[in-house]
Amino acid sequence: MTDRYAVVGNPIGHSKSPAIHTAFAAQTGEDILYTALLLPLDGFEHQARLFFEHGGGCGLNITVPFKEDAYRLADDYTDRAKRAGAVNTLKKRPDGSLLGDNTDGAGLVLDLKRHSVPLANRRILLLGAGGAARGVLQPLLEEMPAELVIANRTQSKAEQLAADFSDLGAIRASTFADLSGPFDLIINGTSASLGGDLPPLADTLVAANTVTYDMMYGAQPTVFNAWTSALGAAQTIDGLGMLVGQAAESFYVWRGKRPDVANVITMLKQDRRRG
Repeated sequence: MTDRYAVVGNPIGHSKSPAIHTAFAAQTGEDILYTALLLPLDGFEHQARLFFEHGGGCGLNITVPFKEDAYRLADDYTDRAKRAGAVNTLKKRPDGSLLGDNTDGAGLVLDLKRHSVPLANRRILLLGAGGAARGVLQPLLEEMPAELVIANRTQSKAEQLAADFSDLGAIRASTFADLSGPFDLIINGTSASLGGDLPPLADTLVAANTVTYDMMYGAQPTVFNAWTSALGAAQTIDGLGMLVGQAAESFYVWRGKRPDVANVITMLKQDRRRG
C-alpha cells in the first residue's frame, strides 16, 4: 500500500517539495505519494488531524506560516525541535502519536559540508534572530565553531537567542553596527533578500577567505551573495541545497533511508535555468 505524505502551507503553489520527495522515492525504491496541500490560515490543526486520522497520512512537511502550529500539534519532539520551538516535520508513529522534528539546521549543515565549508574552530556570523536562525543554531553549534555571533536589528532578540543556546557552545549577540570582522562564514538568515535589500553591514566583515551563505535562493544570485561576491568572498552559496538537505533529513525521519541530494539539486538547478 502506498504511504501518503504532503507539504502544507499558505501559499504552497511554489513548493518544490513534491518534486524533491518524488525523486527521493524513485531513488530509494520507497512506495510513497507526496503532494502539496494549501491550508486555510486558521485551519491547520483540523486539516492536519484529518490527514493523519482519516486520510492515510504518514508524515507532513510544514512551511510558512504553520511551523509553530505544528509544534503545538505534536505529541512529542526531537531535541532539535524543542530547541527550535518550531516543527517542519511531523511523523505518525505506530501508536498514532505525532513526533515533531525540525530538519532545517541539519539541511543547512549538510549543504555546507557538501560544499566543503569547514565549521569547526571557525568564526561564524549568523544574520537575523527569527525562526530561521533559531532552527539552525543547535546543528551549527554541534560542529564546534570557535565562535558564533548572532546579529540582528533588535539586539534584545539576538541576546535572547544567545542565552537560549549558550549551553551548547561559544555564542554571543551583537548589533549590526558593533560587528567586528572578518568572519570565516557569514550566513544570512534574514528575509531581506526577498525584498532585494541588505542588512546594514560593513564591508570589513568579508575577507578573501570568507564563505557566505544565503538561506534564500532564486534564479539569480541573491542581493546578499552579489554584495559579498563583489567584496571578494571566497565562495557564495544560496539556499537551494539547504532546501533539498532538510527534505532529505525529513525523508530519513520518515523512511529510515538517506537519499543522495546531489542529483536532485542538479535537477532543480536545471529546472530553474529553464524557468
